Amino acid sequence: MNTRPNHTAHSNHIARSNHVQEARRIAFDVIAAVRESDAYANLLLPTRISRAKLSSADAGLATELTYGTLRMQGYYDRVIALASGRAVDAIDAPILDVLRLGTHQLLSTRVAPHAAVNESVALARTVGSRSATGFCNGVLREITRHTVTEWHDRVLADAAGDDDKLAAIFSHPVWIVRAFRQALAAEGRQSELEELLQADNAAPRVNLVALPGLGEPPTGSEVNHYSPTGFVLGGGDPQRLVEKHHGTIRVQDEGSQLAALALSRARPVEPGERWLDLCAGPGGKAALLAAEARLGGATLVANELVPARAELVRRALAGVPGAVDVWQRDGTSIDEDQAESFDRILLDAPCTGLGALRRRPEARWRKVPRDVAELGRLQAALFDAAVRALKPGGILAYVTCSPHLAESRLAVQDALKRWPNVLEPLETASVLQGASENPLDLAGDPTQAQLWPHRHGTDAMFIALVTKTARADR
Repeated sequence: MNTRPNHTAHSNHIARSNHVQEARRIAFDVIAAVRESDAYANLLLPTRISRAKLSSADAGLATELTYGTLRMQGYYDRVIALASGRAVDAIDAPILDVLRLGTHQLLSTRVAPHAAVNESVALARTVGSRSATGFCNGVLREITRHTVTEWHDRVLADAAGDDDKLAAIFSHPVWIVRAFRQALAAEGRQSELEELLQADNAAPRVNLVALPGLGEPPTGSEVNHYSPTGFVLGGGDPQRLVEKHHGTIRVQDEGSQLAALALSRARPVEPGERWLDLCAGPGGKAALLAAEARLGGATLVANELVPARAELVRRALAGVPGAVDVWQRDGTSIDEDQAESFDRILLDAPCTGLGALRRRPEARWRKVPRDVAELGRLQAALFDAAVRALKPGGILAYVTCSPHLAESRLAVQDALKRWPNVLEPLETASVLQGASENPLDLAGDPTQAQLWPHRHGTDAMFIALVTKTARADR
């Protein structure tokens, strides 16, 4: 009988433990950067994972810890407040980050409670004082004394009113809960609210697009249910596939693909048509439109005001042969020398991004109601510039990644009022059904289409097509 210690097994255990700690640390650093400097988790996290050379398993852990904590931050804050007996805004920000990360591990993962507490306390020592570390230890140990169901019930009992209860349990700000209810009510589907909020908290699969005429989904891929150009990998690393195909295959949400295809396939393309993507950054829709334009003999101009985003557009278009002009101009004045110059215009307007909360969970905590009004003024100015730049008989697609009525249905209604006898709505729902591989469950005004994560498995993209029936005099 061999009684010697298994040094190899012991060393492997230590190495594995160190890798897990590194995954936790990366998650903490990204969560802190999101809070401190408005960093985007979907951009920063892959960079940190790559730099640390994490294995697939550890990368998966870092991703789950980061996004899971950010998604459920509102709920975890209520648990922390109850467990600590103090408001979360009275807790030092770095310690609160540690508590949120630890609470996620205790309530939503299979991490052993003692490991979640001990590692969180060790992390707290690196960012807080001895008393703050002791406070962190006490709060997390209090959380372990109650079951997941008990915390759910305590948070629910502490909430004030129906909207606050939904906001608490599904971890959304109250104003967003109300905005979603109103958007669903416009379709007569307000009963779907809880299903929508739940879908926002589910991690989406990585969806890709094969640019028409340039790329093909690899063997074994799962083609999208709706988009004729989209697919999900059956296995493997999506980023490696993207790099291998030099831009002809890209990561892109299925809803984003449908928004671009609604414009390109609204009617047959006439050779020589000139298209404009007015707010093209970061370039995903521009790449798909450029490929579609190439097949039909049209040309595309992609415009983006912000220099860094304009560079992203150039990179996105690198996989499409032929010259695609990339302009760096203010979209609100694009018509000054381009009046009635374009046959089709995509206005993917800057918006709150409330339709992509499942992929960008931190956005729910950054946006406030006044953002809607401020963005609304910009959306209206861009819409008017696009109308003036559109040829009579041309088609304008107004798109937002937001279901908020002020950024979607009401924005289009206001534009139609501003341009009487110039604009007419098209049957957007019918166009989208024609572009889709399978019937879409769409509701409400047939001249507009709202996609939903809970109903379609896409981001909540809003799409409205209008045509210009007469020359614009202003």
